[in-house]
Amino acid sequence: MKSTTRNTRSMLFAVLAVGSLAASTAVSAASPRRGEAPGIYQQELAVCGHNQQDRAACIREAGAARQAAAQGGLTSAPDYRANALARCGLQQQPDDRAACEARVLGSSGNTQANVDGSVMGGGVIRESVTTIVMPAPAMAPEPMPMPRPMPQPMPAPLR
Repeated sequence: MKSTTRNTRSMLFAVLAVGSLAASTAVSAASPRRGEAPGIYQQELAVCGHNQQDRAACIREAGAARQAAAQGGLTSAPDYRANALARCGLQQQPDDRAACEARVLGSSGNTQANVDGSVMGGGVIRESVTTIVMPAPAMAPEPMPMPRPMPQPMPAPLR
């Protein structure tokens, strides 16, 4: 009798486990909730394990973002470029302001901009190199050469 009770309990737990798995699959496959774009959650989950973040933390954050989107708590991405250009406006000198904008916008004119690093790696370094062509100095007329002095005869040796 005890064996039958154990088998019944095991079967009951197995059925409950399969049922809860099926229910969770159905819920996740259901149509997206208000404020959530289809497939965003799956895209975020696909990234987990392929970045420098802990997989469990990545999955938790994707779930939290999904929940916040469903509640209308997520907004569109901020305009980082406009923010960076606004910071360039704080430069006092026009040349400094133009150099800052060239770093933000990339290469323009005689300025080449390079970006190195990543946010995940600890920071992004922006460098710009501006080539300035200096005019050739004005050629001054060459001075007239001085005439060479006449060679002096060698003194006679002393005896």
